[in-house]
Amino acid sequence: MTEFLLLVAGLLGGCVNTLAGGGSFIVFPALMVAGVPPVLANASNTYAALPGYVSGAAGLWKHLGAHKARLLPYSIVAIVGGYAGAELLLHVSNEQFQGVVPWLMLFAVVLFAFGARINGWIAAHSRGHGRLAVVGAVALLGALALICLYGGFFNAGLGILLLAFLALAGLEDIHAMNALKLWISSIVAAIAVVRFAINGSIDWYHGTIALIGVTTGAYLAARFAHKVPTKLIRWTVIIYGSGLTLYYFWAAYFG
Repeated sequence: MTEFLLLVAGLLGGCVNTLAGGGSFIVFPALMVAGVPPVLANASNTYAALPGYVSGAAGLWKHLGAHKARLLPYSIVAIVGGYAGAELLLHVSNEQFQGVVPWLMLFAVVLFAFGARINGWIAAHSRGHGRLAVVGAVALLGALALICLYGGFFNAGLGILLLAFLALAGLEDIHAMNALKLWISSIVAAIAVVRFAINGSIDWYHGTIALIGVTTGAYLAARFAHKVPTKLIRWTVIIYGSGLTLYYFWAAYFG
């Protein structure tokens, strides 16, 4: 039953990631229900999400033609930030992480629910003022480093943060933004997975079952995406994520 649960959670998570984002809200709790300790469950969730990021980045690679100059600096920042986030996670106990999870889940759900409005607001207020007029190039890279640190520590909500950053950086082509988002996410997840693996902090057995489900679900959703109402999926994720957040708050502070 545990293996079946993880496979189904992975399938659903992969579908949701492709259709609306937010698959971590399904896979991460499923790993914990399967008995994987919180820190290992978080690391294993990042491992399970990695193939989806890589395949998505490869599929959108052609949209990066006008932005290839950004790849090297963004990649360097992603490596440093992703490693720092993974290192931070490894210095947190399961009990400490369990206390932080509700707040991370709340942050991720809010980002998921209001991400489009946040991105639109940032894009509207950064347009016409020059890319670097608001915070400067160094501050932009610093913001990216903090986002990547968050991604190495806790994967859920990373995509929304990256889209907001790219809007602030002056990008307007959504395909190019998604391509860069997936490229950066791939690097953050890859460096984090390497660090977790060296430390022995990935549950390879349960994580691989989830990975198979996520990869399969992402492929199936891509094939049949036109038949699924995205708004319905999005609202389902918001309601489900909100319920989970309330549950984790109750378990951490009142359970």
